[in-house]
Amino acid sequence: MLVRDAMSTVVLTIGPAHTLRRAARLMSARRVGAAVVLDPDTCGLGILTERDVLISVGLGQNPDLETAGTHTTTEVVFAAPAWTLEEAAEAMAHGGFRHLIVLDGNEPAGIVSVRDIIRCWAPSRAPVRQPTPTQTLTV
Repeated sequence: MLVRDAMSTVVLTIGPAHTLRRAARLMSARRVGAAVVLDPDTCGLGILTERDVLISVGLGQNPDLETAGTHTTTEVVFAAPAWTLEEAAEAMAHGGFRHLIVLDGNEPAGIVSVRDIIRCWAPSRAPVRQPTPTQTLTV
């Protein structure tokens, strides 16, 4: 199976001046775990993930003052629509990340996540197991 078959074509694109709170609201509303950050001044693409927002908030930073540009990963590994899911999974495992921006030419065509890959690889008819008391973690 290819990346084009698994990727989400819902691509949230934000600017580097968006606050982390605004980025989080947009990501939550669209039910996505990452946003493509397009910086018109540098013509560069980066990615802001839910993990980036979580790290900032965990450090006590103010999400109303912190900007996406400050927390954006700019050294991005891009996938091509014709990559296999194995190639995408290998890139994610090697780089230690969970999302790849998929480029068609120089334009973002989608995002593929670990969840997208698992959905393709796991049988869709498998019953969902309900947690038992021994599987529940209380913090």
